[in-house]
Amino acid sequence: MSVTPHLVVPEAGAAATWYERAFDAREQSRVPLPGGKVMTVVLQIGESSVHIASEFPQAAILSPMSIGGTATVLQINTDDADTLWEQAMSAGATVEHALADQFWGERHGQLTDPFGHRWNIAQRIRAVPDDEIAAAAARIFTTQA
Repeated sequence: MSVTPHLVVPEAGAAATWYERAFDAREQSRVPLPGGKVMTVVLQIGESSVHIASEFPQAAILSPMSIGGTATVLQINTDDADTLWEQAMSAGATVEHALADQFWGERHGQLTDPFGHRWNIAQRIRAVPDDEIAAAAARIFTTQA
């Protein structure tokens, strides 16, 4: 069993090109439609498959841009967060949370792609015991409540 994200974007062909530039995605398959629109593209990002589908409002298949955003965040774990972060930023991503060393032991940041999907870029930099993570989180989020 596995879980494969299926992202809806305004136009799958254009998004596939962007993900190739930003995240080194490799196209696995594509379903073109008459008139040049692309129904879906299957991409490989690292070891994971991601399906990219074009928006079809008449069928209630809508992108985050059409519904006012997304609560879902996809995470890319990498051995070089800084390089992947810069690559995505150069491709046109926008920063949600800056890439920085985090108390849970990752170099981590969050960005939004031009199609409204959010992505975490993460690199494990050190092991942190669960009790230390919980204590740090309690300090941070108690002061923000």
